[in-house]
Amino acid sequence: ALLSRTLNGKSDRVTRAKALGCHPRYYHFLFHVSGGIVHLDGMLRKLLGKDTDSFGSSEEAAVSRLASAYRRLLVEGGRVNTKSEAGFNACALFLEGLDAAARALRIDAAPRTYRVAFTINYRALFPDEARNYRVDVLEASVEQYAVIWVNGDKFEFSAEAMRRAEALQRSWGDLGHLLERWSQWTEQPRLITRPLRSEFRNTLVALDFAWASFEHKYIAELIDIEEKARRLIVQAIDRERSVQLLEAQLGEGPALRNSPEYKEELKKLVACIAHLNSVANFRRKGRDDLSVEVFFDALNTLSRCDAAERNGESTEILAAARILAKDVVEAFAAMREYLREVERCLERVDPHLCNNAGLVGKLVDWEESWEVGTRYVQNDSLLNAVCDLVAEIRVAQRIAPVLAQMTEDCDVEMFMIFPRIIWLRCLAKPDKPLSLVKSLLPHRFVDRPDSPENRWPCDAELETFMELFQRASSLLMGAQPPGAVGVPSAAASERAAWEILVKRVVNGSAGEDMYGSLAPGFRASAEAAVEELMHDLERWSMELQRHCPEDWNQCCGILTQCLSGSSSRVTRGHFRV
Repeated sequence: ALLSRTLNGKSDRVTRAKALGCHPRYYHFLFHVSGGIVHLDGMLRKLLGKDTDSFGSSEEAAVSRLASAYRRLLVEGGRVNTKSEAGFNACALFLEGLDAAARALRIDAAPRTYRVAFTINYRALFPDEARNYRVDVLEASVEQYAVIWVNGDKFEFSAEAMRRAEALQRSWGDLGHLLERWSQWTEQPRLITRPLRSEFRNTLVALDFAWASFEHKYIAELIDIEEKARRLIVQAIDRERSVQLLEAQLGEGPALRNSPEYKEELKKLVACIAHLNSVANFRRKGRDDLSVEVFFDALNTLSRCDAAERNGESTEILAAARILAKDVVEAFAAMREYLREVERCLERVDPHLCNNAGLVGKLVDWEESWEVGTRYVQNDSLLNAVCDLVAEIRVAQRIAPVLAQMTEDCDVEMFMIFPRIIWLRCLAKPDKPLSLVKSLLPHRFVDRPDSPENRWPCDAELETFMELFQRASSLLMGAQPPGAVGVPSAAASERAAWEILVKRVVNGSAGEDMYGSLAPGFRASAEAAVEELMHDLERWSMELQRHCPEDWNQCCGILTQCLSGSSSRVTRGHFRV
């Protein structure tokens, strides 16, 4: 007390020295030593952590920035909004500030050694034991969804995970109250007491431990859920491996195809692919009813095509059947190849299987090819009708070369011409494409066992249309001029009449004079009958396209594919998961 009063007094050096009971010449030394002792005492107190309520300048700045970032959070209904882009960005900035404040206050991070057990995907997100606060982890603790759905299956988080989420939210709320007090102190320093440094340290330590605890449990259970969600593709990989093993053991040939075990394994593999398709294929129907029989029938069709070609049958007629059957086989092979490739990088597979672009692409291709196979390859009458139409369109391309160019360019006009040619072929040869037309216009046909062989069991309107065609065709055949050897044969007249009709539906009424070759005395009546037929043909062509657009588009796609002679499959490029 004497020292304090003396040092704060205004007496001279001698007076102050006497008050201390020492010689004046020692006073100067004693004064400075005592000041140093006070300074060292303060440093020791800070070093020992006894002065925890004094903020350093860098610490105070970090806390102020954190409080400012907290005020910018978007809060709705008492919860931080992380769904919107602005809310997510604001939250991310706050979490960065939270980490910076903890480092400024020299707070050790809670242990995070559990991260070494994370899968490679999560180790990429959490590469070390740093705090690495993430918005999605905070969001999970806010929402506290006890149940999630993945690939149509229900998964539940444990009660312990929910308890840790609640603990994290309590710590989050404590930090929020503390930052609000800090902001109030900065605005009204005389009325509000500033939060202590020890309060901030304790609150941030508690928050960090609660965060690490929830992160550990939440990510561990997510990894388990993801592993279960991938089981569909893992099962398909296992089945493909079994099929591959049998193929290696039995080799190619009759022994393999006739093996009951091989057929059973193929059946199981196709069932796995169909299940995958129902879950992941969001771009098409996601059908799960496509059976392995489609594959077997496609193989049989290819065998028949090979045998027919060896016997010298027309390759043009068989071309369509070969293309469609080959498409079924190749789509299955592409799906199997994908399963072999993805086995090497399963950790890259998104548990939400519909998010894997490579998988979805293969499934889209597989479903489309096998759907066509189910409808056409497995139905001999429809397959024969398609083969006949493709062959007849090729004939039409030679009669009217502009159609060949349209097909090559995939011109829009081609899709208006296709239904006209289909109708002409159906009306000229009713027995050929009957099943195809019935599948596209089922409402126009009735079961009448007394129908003549050369007529369809159809309704009155379609019968009238058929009669109109027969009249026009008869007039065209009768209008053929005599040749050098006299009256042309019926076959020659029929062929000439057909060429006129084909040119008319392809070229339209303008351009080439299609009726110039007719006998002058018969031309007018024949031309009038043809134009009347063309007028009615447009109505029936539109009905063919519009009655069931999905079936028509599929049919049109098949014709285009068969005419181009190429597969609808996208050429293989860089592998995508």
